[in-house]
Amino acid sequence: MARVLAAVPRHGLEAVVVAAELVLEQGALSAEHIENVLSRLNHPVVHNVTLHNGPVLGHAPLADMDRYDRLRVQEAHHAC
Repeated sequence: MARVLAAVPRHGLEAVVVAAELVLEQGALSAEHIENVLSRLNHPVVHNVTLHNGPVLGHAPLADMDRYDRLRVQEAHHAC
């Protein structure tokens, strides 16, 4: 309980209450679970990140296993 109360100044009472309610709904009440939910509420996962200043490819790269095998054989010959 002390760890949950200690989170109030950092996250705010409303956020801690919401996190505690979410954890209670899941049925796994512990300070670790509440802190985890608070962390996820404050730092949501970002998906579908688009790079606007990355390189532009003229064509999509293709896997060429024959080329890989040729390079591997060449490397083996140079190592001898």
